[in-house]
Amino acid sequence: MTTPQVQRQIVYRRPKALNDVPTHYCPGCTHGIAHRLVAEVLDEMGVIEKTIGVASVGCSVFGYNYFECDFVEAPHGRAPAMATGIKRVIPDSIVFTYQGDGDLVSIGMGEITHAAARGENITVVFINNAIYGMTGGQMAPTTLPGQKTTSSQNGRDVKRMGYPIRMSEMLATLDGASYVVRRSLHDPANIRKAKKAIRTAFEVQHQGLGFSLVELLSTCPINWGMSPVEALKWVEEHMVPVYPLGDYKVSPTVAALRIR
Repeated sequence: MTTPQVQRQIVYRRPKALNDVPTHYCPGCTHGIAHRLVAEVLDEMGVIEKTIGVASVGCSVFGYNYFECDFVEAPHGRAPAMATGIKRVIPDSIVFTYQGDGDLVSIGMGEITHAAARGENITVVFINNAIYGMTGGQMAPTTLPGQKTTSSQNGRDVKRMGYPIRMSEMLATLDGASYVVRRSLHDPANIRKAKKAIRTAFEVQHQGLGFSLVELLSTCPINWGMSPVEALKWVEEHMVPVYPLGDYKVSPTVAALRIR
């Protein structure tokens, strides 16, 4: 009696664009998922050799350790300015920034706004976890009303501290922006949609169509004081209502792209 042979099918392998090293991210943080999606897109497009990433200051500061492409680190908030310079000097390269909400929406507000207004042909991956993750869990410009942080221990009081800033909606009003969307990383279905959006954003740059940004709602279980599972649920139940998912700016030329 012969033993039937079992056919094995690979369902997942590490992307070539992602280094095989441990990351510094906290358990349950979805930065790792975002990294994997970006790396898979770079693999699929075959552009690793001509890609240059720009790391911001924050939890993403060590991004240059994790991607198998050229990388530089920008001063706090200045990633879009550095990416602009690189892209103008090396126009055939693929240049992307990887920024958190503390970096992009606070000290980097001017940089990202003017890069989008000028229609710079760069791609921005924007991680929004509604808190300052690396520096101890302080209130960020994206912190939700009533959300408790180390600097808003009774919850964000909008009368004293203002309302959260919705960057995708703001940047979508600028004529220079070609593709601005918001996705989330809280479940498999939304992760798949996030990857398609990232692929589209890189294709926008690859075809010279202008500024593109993908905002990704992400978790920060440690600073939120939650388990990883609770944090995923919190994104769905609390962040998505404040930061609705969707396409906020898709230019006609981008809409004509056919991204699978």
